[in-house]
Amino acid sequence: MPKRAVIAISATALALVLLFSFKTPDDRLGTTLGSAKGPVGVVAGASAAPTRAPGQQGTGGATRTPAATRAPAATAAPAAGSYKDGTVTGPVVDTRFGPVQVEVTIAGGKVTDVAALELPSDRQRSEMISQYAEPILQSEAVQAQSAQIDLVSGATYTSIAYERSLQAALDQAHG
Repeated sequence: MPKRAVIAISATALALVLLFSFKTPDDRLGTTLGSAKGPVGVVAGASAAPTRAPGQQGTGGATRTPAATRAPAATAAPAAGSYKDGTVTGPVVDTRFGPVQVEVTIAGGKVTDVAALELPSDRQRSEMISQYAEPILQSEAVQAQSAQIDLVSGATYTSIAYERSLQAALDQAHG
């Protein structure tokens, strides 16, 4: 067999192996965020990778993805005002950028505050994204009175993990 044919066949075989072993960002999102320490809802169809950090220049700015464009969480959100009063801590949800955990304060059966106990901060960029996203996510959660909140563009992993920890905390507080 000519030398060129052997090289061509080898290169084709290598290309096929690489092609079939390629993981898309959506594949990594499902396996990375699926490692919550506790019961969590499932969010499907969410964008996988953060687009840009706050302050970076580009054609798109930070936007939020409406919750209506995503599949609903696996557990239905209870009606507002049906939570037990107190403070409930959600589970730690691991992301590829670091852990996320929230604590929910409920008074009068309504969510009055959501505090992030842990957000990704192992790198300067992760900390910057977390500082940007935290007040937006907190405001969305209090306004929605549920975990059905919009994702923050540029903080997709953090948003999804925040939502999952929040949903688990609200499930515990359901009255």
